[in-house]
Amino acid sequence: MFTGSIVALITPMTKNGLIDWNSLKKLINYHVNNGTTAIVSVGTTGETATLNCREHYDIVMKTLEISDGRIPIIAGTGANSTAEAIALTSRFNDSGIVGCLTVTPYYNCPNQEGLYQHFKAIAESTELLQILYNVPMRTGCDILPSTVARLSEIKNIIGIKEATGNLNRVSKLRALINEKFLLLSGDDASALDFMQLGGQGVISVTANVAAKEMAQLCTLARTGKYTEAHYLNQRLMPLHHNLFIEPNPIPVKWACKALGLIETHTMRLPMTPLTKKGSQVIKQTLINVGLL
Repeated sequence: MFTGSIVALITPMTKNGLIDWNSLKKLINYHVNNGTTAIVSVGTTGETATLNCREHYDIVMKTLEISDGRIPIIAGTGANSTAEAIALTSRFNDSGIVGCLTVTPYYNCPNQEGLYQHFKAIAESTELLQILYNVPMRTGCDILPSTVARLSEIKNIIGIKEATGNLNRVSKLRALINEKFLLLSGDDASALDFMQLGGQGVISVTANVAAKEMAQLCTLARTGKYTEAHYLNQRLMPLHHNLFIEPNPIPVKWACKALGLIETHTMRLPMTPLTKKGSQVIKQTLINVGLL
């Protein structure tokens, strides 16, 4: 359940900015029916930064309810305050989620010892499985392989979403950590290479609109069919790149709306709708890839 194509699910919203529960149900069914192995609920792509605490909890729990055991649910539970991250994580104890995705503390930029102590404290506060999330471009904070290796010795820290796009990290992590520790790509464009070097899957933005294709890509990679995997990946590459022509999740929400997966592509400030130029690019990309 922690390998293959795991979707970083968007949070659908109505025109007035409320959570669109009907579209959420449609999205979950789409992923169940198209081979996605797990859902990350309320991560970066799920707009956690503009949701309040009650909404955050409600979305995860509603996702659990709708999924009804058909697909594992991972909750985004990161914060730049250790106490806040522990409090958020504790709300999901005994909830039915299979684990947590916990981002490095953003803005305050702790050193490596601070990162170690932060994640150690969270893990020791719960029995929930923990996946570290490293995305320095957004957080200004990079957890190094040596620190990940220390954290891997804590029994319920089971893997990392490595979103640097730096493929050298795979071999460095593998050299320091046993093979049971999960290495998941957080960068769609380099995910196939990441898996070929020893990663077990991807937490994907692209999967929001190409769930079947991303599931196929991961299956091909995991069974060693790299020629076929590279062919499919080249077809998807424009999507991997163009879904980031404006800040995530602006383009992918527009794409989901274009494909009829959600009713509106509403964003909350400070995120704004996709520009006219951007919409033209995404529409043509969806056509070129064969999704529209």
